[in-house]
Amino acid sequence: MSKRSFHVIEDAWIPLRDGTRLAARIWMPEGAEQDPVPAILEHLPYRRRDGTAPRDESTYPVFAEAGYAGVRVDMRGSGDSEGVIEDEYSPQELADAVEVIEWLAAQDWCSGSVGMMGISWGGFNSLQVAALRPPALKAVISLSSTVDRYNDDIHFKNGCLLSANFYWATNMLCYSSRPPDPEIVGADWRTQWLKRLETIDYPLNTWLAHQRRDDYWRHGSICEDYDALEAAVLIIAGWGDGYRNAPPTAAAHLNAPVKAINGPWIHKYPHFAWPKPRLDFHAEAIRWWDHWLKGIENDAEDLPAYRAYVTEGVRPSTWRESDPGRWVAMESWPSSDVAGMTLHLTGDGCLSDAPGEGGMAVVASPQDCGTASGEYFTLAPGADLPGDQRGDDGLSLVFETEVLAEPLEILGRPSLKVKLAIDAPLGNLAVRLVDVHPDGMAQRVSLGVLNLAHRGGNATPEPMTPGAFEEVEILLDESGHRFRAGHRIRLAISTAYWPLILPPPSHVTAQLVTGSDSRFTLPVLQAAKPAEMPEPADPDPLPKYPNLEPGETRRWMERDLSAGVTHYLILDDTGANQHPGHGMVSQEIRRECWSIQPEDPLSVTGEAHMTARRSRGDWSTRTETTTRLTADATHFHLTAKLEAYEGEALVFEREWTRKIRRDFM
Repeated sequence: MSKRSFHVIEDAWIPLRDGTRLAARIWMPEGAEQDPVPAILEHLPYRRRDGTAPRDESTYPVFAEAGYAGVRVDMRGSGDSEGVIEDEYSPQELADAVEVIEWLAAQDWCSGSVGMMGISWGGFNSLQVAALRPPALKAVISLSSTVDRYNDDIHFKNGCLLSANFYWATNMLCYSSRPPDPEIVGADWRTQWLKRLETIDYPLNTWLAHQRRDDYWRHGSICEDYDALEAAVLIIAGWGDGYRNAPPTAAAHLNAPVKAINGPWIHKYPHFAWPKPRLDFHAEAIRWWDHWLKGIENDAEDLPAYRAYVTEGVRPSTWRESDPGRWVAMESWPSSDVAGMTLHLTGDGCLSDAPGEGGMAVVASPQDCGTASGEYFTLAPGADLPGDQRGDDGLSLVFETEVLAEPLEILGRPSLKVKLAIDAPLGNLAVRLVDVHPDGMAQRVSLGVLNLAHRGGNATPEPMTPGAFEEVEILLDESGHRFRAGHRIRLAISTAYWPLILPPPSHVTAQLVTGSDSRFTLPVLQAAKPAEMPEPADPDPLPKYPNLEPGETRRWMERDLSAGVTHYLILDDTGANQHPGHGMVSQEIRRECWSIQPEDPLSVTGEAHMTARRSRGDWSTRTETTTRLTADATHFHLTAKLEAYEGEALVFEREWTRKIRRDFM
């Protein structure tokens, strides 16, 4: 099929019924008014002219050449759009997206069929909008998303408080404070910016006020009603990402047409993600759009239910260029080709198919166990990913198999059922499946965490009775991995995993019953067809922008032996980059520090400072966001400060202070 020529509409405006206008950038195939085309919508708060411009410019021209209008819309209150952003996935956000879809379908250049796509926020709201069933929305591509906002987003994980909740709140306060572009908005940009600054809130005040799975988190969680989705769904994620569970979960539960993919990647589009191998996402997406938006008969409907990359022999390192492994195709999911294999935790520290004699194992991890946990939100294939687990495993309770005589391949969610007691009402448990190489290097394959007060569910937490034994179950994350012959399988259990999850109010000792009362189940892949997953022809598809000031990325630890404090520090500086088309210069700098004393969970402290700069010629703005989180036995304590500068003049300043009661956490 010949490629269509196209042009780019830089500053389209989409009117909403309440009078608000949303700013859009549209890649429009030539002749669409005479030969209408489907529209592909991405609806985000991440600023179409600078924030997501490189990835947009790698994808939407390809879609336009294939006969689709790519429509990248700044959400209400973000970028150049009018109004004020309320929260993640608010009813207003979703209603706006439905209106945008209606508007697109009614345009003379649109065929009346609309697709919606995105990664992370855009992947979330694509699924949520599809559940509202706007008639024109026929298909969705959702990447790095979730079906359960409470358990599989950046805020909480099985009742445990993620440190990423704090980071993301700081990041979104910084994002929401950035000004519209005077080149688009005109002389009114300052008035619009100041109104935005006056009305935005520090989102952690809201997110931390909902520590259990209540109506706040059920809103937008499509697992509440899978049948609400009727649009065809292609859902994609990477093993190197915190958002890895949604594809197989959606494949197992959606009744709408659905296909799922898990690759080896971090939190990026798979045509430029690391670790390799990459996926030709453009070809995959166009096949999906062609079938569901144009009615072209191709193999999109007959693709395997689930395609996954099964890694093997992965070695954690400062940079992961690629992960060895193979692609497999599962015609149905769940699959009868996956069978559970049960291993017992024995009294002598083994993982064995025979329970052996029952006994008791004890673990009381120091609070700084977990410094090799990596980040939930992975943007680089180095220290963002889990590191060598030997240090953390040395602070944990460990059970291991004998050296494997034959390889063992898994695909699915491992699970642990164990009878245990703790010496406090509240405590966390972190469970890791680890691949131990012959030289001792340890790669984390899967992670499961549990706030033990949530052992009976996330909606109605119940404290443990100190000293009383109960059986609990922990589901680990979805995984696809092959343990090679000569390796060992390790199960590591700790009562802390900092800074990934934040600690309970007191230092906890856990007692676990070994033998027949412990069951670790692995989803063993018994048979699978190979999947053909072509890589993109262009190994470097993102456009290059002039770099005016180099960036820097660092992750490091400091241990103050005199004070007995461990610090985990983060620096992410994008550098100053200039868009070659409109000349906007942008730079973001993240500085973050987590501190804790190994024996005192109430010493936990998180501090973050984010800078956002925008400039062009004589015009320049800067926002500074500074936040802090501490805790005592009964409350979390939050402070946040926002400063906005035009040039070097301070034009706005606001502070927040909040005390939020711990809710069984």
